[in-house]
Amino acid sequence: MNFNKCCRCGCFYLNNSHVCPNCEQKDLSDISTLKNYFDENGIRYKDFGTNNQCSVDYGPIAAQVAHAVANGEAEKGILCCGTGIGISIAANKVKGIRAAVVTNAFCAQATRQHNDSNILCMGGRVISEVEAVEFTKIFLNTEFEGGRHERRVQQITAIENGEL
Repeated sequence: MNFNKCCRCGCFYLNNSHVCPNCEQKDLSDISTLKNYFDENGIRYKDFGTNNQCSVDYGPIAAQVAHAVANGEAEKGILCCGTGIGISIAANKVKGIRAAVVTNAFCAQATRQHNDSNILCMGGRVISEVEAVEFTKIFLNTEFEGGRHERRVQQITAIENGEL
């Protein structure tokens, strides 16, 4: 099974061990790799669909997860589309969201440590299922370092609020 195969849109959110998946794909088993990881590790998750093989637009899917994270219903989110780029752009339109596209383990760690990212975005056409699980583990288990990075995150928030 190849995560790259058809995963176009998926989302998860994490809140006190609560995550949410939503995947538009031709082979719905592709996203099941992440769901299996959550199940095996006792991570509760909410599935926002899609649960069929029909194509969907990623904007509304990204908005659902981003709003859940922004309003405190969820601590973190995970979104997937073909490249991770479009869905991250959509998610970042929601105030308070710092969604980051990740294509390697270093970026999965750095985006949490340095940017306090709250949504992980991955591309099913760019990474494998094994990498998706690896990056998810890293993202969920890496803490924000604060310090000089806190100032930078505050600057991002200032831009978002029209103050900078």
